[in-house]
Amino acid sequence: MSLQPHGPVTVGVALPVPEPWGRLLRDARLGYGEDRAAHIPTHVTLLPPTETTGARLEVLLEHLATVGQQNPPFDMVLRGTGTFRPVSQVVFIQVAQGVSSCEQLERGVRSGPVSRELEFPYHPHVTLVHDEPPDVLDRAFADLADFTAEFVATEFVAYVHHGDEVWRPLVTFELEGPDPQATAMEC
Repeated sequence: MSLQPHGPVTVGVALPVPEPWGRLLRDARLGYGEDRAAHIPTHVTLLPPTETTGARLEVLLEHLATVGQQNPPFDMVLRGTGTFRPVSQVVFIQVAQGVSSCEQLERGVRSGPVSRELEFPYHPHVTLVHDEPPDVLDRAFADLADFTAEFVATEFVAYVHHGDEVWRPLVTFELEGPDPQATAMEC
């Protein structure tokens, strides 16, 4: 994909939820009336949608490569549902294990050249339903209360869209940092 150096582009950075859980959660989201889920890969956000330019995006991609080299893969467990109501009309799948690793990765990503202030404190999660009627939010909260997925987070992805709300993967970054437990055992 070629980017115009000065043209606007919206970037987002996220940890993808692997298959089969990514598709299962996307299908559930579509079933709750979240039509936009057809164009949003199932993910844990590291940098929310942020407008930038093609030139600044190139610098961000260099920064993200460094973040990937500094952070190791980590175990993730998604379990059960949560909500941000009444502050925000969102039901989500909770990150039960891997929270501190997500927070560290998010801080690294957001410390880069395309930074932004967050509207709310960072809380890693997988959105299930957003801005749908209360009965839909209640149903999603109950339907997936027993959901569990366990996997190793090995990568994160920079996505872009050009105003059409279709998120396209631009670059995948491997998590290649040293295992902190192995480093501690060497000391």
